[in-house]
Amino acid sequence: MLSPGLTTVRSHRLKKRLCFLLKLVCFVSSVLIFCEILIYYLVIFQCQWPEVKGGDHSREKEPSTSVLKAIILADTHLLGEIKGHWLDKLRREWQMERSFQTALWLLQPDIVFILGDVFDEGKWSSPQAWADDVRRFQKMFQCPVSTELVVVVGNHDIGFHYEMTAYKVNRFEKVFNFTSGKLITRKGVNFILVNSVAMEGDGCALCRASEAKLVALSHQLNCSQQKPNHSDKRCSNVEKLPSSEPILLQHYPLYRKNDAECSGEDSASPEEKKIPFKEKYDVLSQEASQKLMWWFRPRLVLSGHTHSGCEVLHAGRIPEVSVPSFSWRNRNNPGFVMGSITPTDFSLQKCFLPYESRVLTTYCAAGALLVILVLAHFQLLTPPFCFAQRLISKHKAV
Repeated sequence: MLSPGLTTVRSHRLKKRLCFLLKLVCFVSSVLIFCEILIYYLVIFQCQWPEVKGGDHSREKEPSTSVLKAIILADTHLLGEIKGHWLDKLRREWQMERSFQTALWLLQPDIVFILGDVFDEGKWSSPQAWADDVRRFQKMFQCPVSTELVVVVGNHDIGFHYEMTAYKVNRFEKVFNFTSGKLITRKGVNFILVNSVAMEGDGCALCRASEAKLVALSHQLNCSQQKPNHSDKRCSNVEKLPSSEPILLQHYPLYRKNDAECSGEDSASPEEKKIPFKEKYDVLSQEASQKLMWWFRPRLVLSGHTHSGCEVLHAGRIPEVSVPSFSWRNRNNPGFVMGSITPTDFSLQKCFLPYESRVLTTYCAAGALLVILVLAHFQLLTPPFCFAQRLISKHKAV
């Protein structure tokens, strides 16, 4: 039989080990909770809705009930079965889901716009892979009843122009209730959804159909913006819309030479800014851009595709904001745009998500501290003064 003293010693050692193990579990759990959940609240909590004035010459704030609060994001690029590694999917999709759901909870927008490239492999995914991608998207970007989700098509969703087919366009439209030329009006604000992939200008069947819809919408808007005392026979049978100047939502940016004039922490790197953009690939062609501006005379253009933020002015009066990618896969500092919009005015504000590099640094620091704690607990880490004392003793012995 073991003596009572020996039993007490073993019991004490076991308690110490269990206590140490519990501390390690608490430490690891705290790091995980902070890096995977809390950090999104801490970062997005700092974002505030921009204020918008009541009119062009009004200094009074617009009543909150008449302001449309919109979140605009782009290029989520959900990975598919071909190029998507399971660990990459897990990491980046968790980041986007937590970012999106946290933003919804903290900011409570009226509407969310995603400006294309929702999927990374929509241009070649099989029906089964497409269904799986859609299921994951609907889980990640699920919205409450009070928030509307509107999705615009991008080249990775249906392919570039030479890859685009009626089948791919139709399956995207079926899932997201999107058409290649669509107008939605919310709180008196008109939004035009453009299939920019179909703005090739080569007369293909899908391109002709898309442009025909846009021309019809242009006519409807022009008729709606006419003064009541101005009669036009062509507008007699046209359903009138709010007279608000429209906002264009599309994936490809309007034509610009490069990103040289772009600035801000979400802009492209200095090397990338100098690279010329290719028309119909990086940006819309000059012809397509001029068509859209002539048809709609928009007060704002919102686009994605480049994965970097940019603000440019077209024709000296039409601002365009390119929204950075929402995914860590494309940027170390992803983000989105918050817009307070009325029928006569708008105000935009960028909101950045946690830096991936900072999260990884936190994990590395926590891992190093964990190793030190374990080594110290098992007395495998020699304190500096003990190490020095041993060296002195050995020197004296010699």
